[in-house]
Amino acid sequence: MDSKSTSYETAVNISETESTKLKSSSAAPAATSKAIPHNQKGGWRRGVAIFDFILRLCALVTALAAATTMGTTDETLPLFTQFFQFQASYDDLPAFSYFVVANAIASAYLVLSLPFSIVCIVRPHLVGVKLLLLILDTVMVAFTTAAAGAAAAIVYLAHNGNSTTQWLSICQQFGDFCQRVSGAVVASFISAFIFIILVVFSAVALRRH
Repeated sequence: MDSKSTSYETAVNISETESTKLKSSSAAPAATSKAIPHNQKGGWRRGVAIFDFILRLCALVTALAAATTMGTTDETLPLFTQFFQFQASYDDLPAFSYFVVANAIASAYLVLSLPFSIVCIVRPHLVGVKLLLLILDTVMVAFTTAAAGAAAAIVYLAHNGNSTTQWLSICQQFGDFCQRVSGAVVASFISAFIFIILVVFSAVALRRH
C-alpha cells in the first residue's frame, strides 16, 4: 500500500514539474514578443531624431548662406567722377534689412537647437524636448517665410519693375546686386521649407509616443 502511494505522489510531482516548465516556456515567448515591438518603436524614434539632426544642419547652412549673401550685397556703378555715383546696398530697403536679421536669428536658433536634437537621439523617448523644438520650429517657419516673402516682392520689382506706378527695373544696371539678392531669397525659402519638414516630423514623432 505504501509503495502505491509513493508511486502516485511521484507521478503527481512529475506532472506538476512538467506543467510548470510548460508555463515558463510559454511565458518566455510572450515576454519576448512584447519586447520586440518596444525595441522597434525605440529604433524608429531614434531614426527620426537622427534625420531631424541632419535637417537642422541643412537648414543652418541655407539660412546662414542667405543672411551672409544678403548682408554683403553692395554694388556701385562705375561713372566718370567719384563724386557722383549710383550705389545699391541691401540696407537701402527695410525688407532686405529685416531679411538679414530674420535669417541671422534663424541661424542662431538652429545652432542652439543642435544639442537638444542630440539629446533626442540619445534618449528618443523624451517628450518635453521634442515639444519645445516643435513650438520653436513653428515660430521659425513663420519668421523665415515672412522674411523670404517680403524680400521676394522687392526682388520681383527689381527685375520687372511696375508700369502702373512707374517703378523702373534696376537689374539691367545692377546685375550683380540682383543676382546675389535673388540667390539669398532662394536659400531662405529652402530653409523655410526645411523648417516645415521639421515641424511635420516632430508632430508625427510626438503622436506616435
